[in-house]
Amino acid sequence: MVEIFEILKEYNFWQKGPENLGYIRAHYLNKIKKYIDTDLIKVLIGQRRVGKSYIMRQIIQHLLAKKVNPGNIFYLNKEIVGYDSIVNYRDLYDLIEFYQKKLQIKGKVYVFIDEVQEISDWEKIINSLSQDYQKSYEVFITGSNSKLLSGELATYLSGRYIDFEIFPFSFEEYTDYHQVDKDKVSFINYIKKGGLPELYKLKEEETRSHYITALLNTILLKDIVQRYKIKNIYLLERIFKFIVDNIGNLFSINNVVNYLNSNKINTNFETVSTYINYLLQTLLVCEVDRYDIKGKSILASNKKYYLNDLSFRNYLSSSFDKGLGHHLENIIFNHYKMLGYKVFVGKIANGEVDFVVEKPGDKKYIQVAYSLANEKIIQREFDCLKNISDSYEKIVFSLDDISIGNIDGIKHLLPWNVL
Repeated sequence: MVEIFEILKEYNFWQKGPENLGYIRAHYLNKIKKYIDTDLIKVLIGQRRVGKSYIMRQIIQHLLAKKVNPGNIFYLNKEIVGYDSIVNYRDLYDLIEFYQKKLQIKGKVYVFIDEVQEISDWEKIINSLSQDYQKSYEVFITGSNSKLLSGELATYLSGRYIDFEIFPFSFEEYTDYHQVDKDKVSFINYIKKGGLPELYKLKEEETRSHYITALLNTILLKDIVQRYKIKNIYLLERIFKFIVDNIGNLFSINNVVNYLNSNKINTNFETVSTYINYLLQTLLVCEVDRYDIKGKSILASNKKYYLNDLSFRNYLSSSFDKGLGHHLENIIFNHYKMLGYKVFVGKIANGEVDFVVEKPGDKKYIQVAYSLANEKIIQREFDCLKNISDSYEKIVFSLDDISIGNIDGIKHLLPWNVL
């Protein structure tokens, strides 16, 4: 325990505050601040490398600025090799107890655990700390598995938590980070580069490509293959590539099975469904249900899939120009998810609406087009929205240089002016 405590001293902020805070993610930091000094467990969920650790350090810096005693802040990042011996909840509990005795801590302890899913039975200690009536703890955790967002959190923490989903950089964050104007040029560059913060430090395209390849391998191997004892890694990779090549397209599990079988990769519905579910849990991709606008019900048929970040398509595929319309769709999808909307693909009698986005008190219908190049395309995109009889906001996004304004109350917007 003495040895691991020395590592803890090295990576905590008892002598000096965090030095590497990175870009301040104000959108998330301001939301989280509202819940500081409450009993709720603060849960940050996001794909690997979206910046959760930076946000944790930014929260710690905020606490230090409020004059919280540095010794009362306990920080452990399970991605640091030195903590490999912290395997289960008991190891972590013993370390926290040792730390408090060693530093003779008095008063509330702020506990930060980064990548909590790497600790076996983590929920036992998180629950124990949050329910301890003899000592005062405030708990912050991060995770890279979407199961924490749903069933596991609801089951283990019984409503005593507030969760924050962390996304890659938004377009607004991208332009602020690079200190460039929000215009078409910067928007296209944002689509090409993606929103993973580490990419902005890498100057060469080849280096970025290597980084994305290594990150993907880490996610696939560590978060899926090792965790679920997957044997057919090649099949998992091919399923992910199929999704990458088909972002924004409606397809079913059977479509994937048939495609793989036609390419002499033998598989079945159950296996493909299971592997896609594993990919969803890593937050690499997101599944979007179809919504019957008239019947107001979720349809169980084909779905669409979008990437958490377009860099997995841009640096691992050669189809950027060909799929630019779908790239725009992906950006619009992520934007509204980040803002807390539920997002669906809309079905109407004569066609499909790209997105129905809604949250309490607000709903929007959205069409996305690469370009409104002629009257036929304009009619197709706008007529689809005209067929919806309610009065909620209706928007068409495109990459045209100039907006054509409003047609029958439907707004044509250029994304760099809105996102």
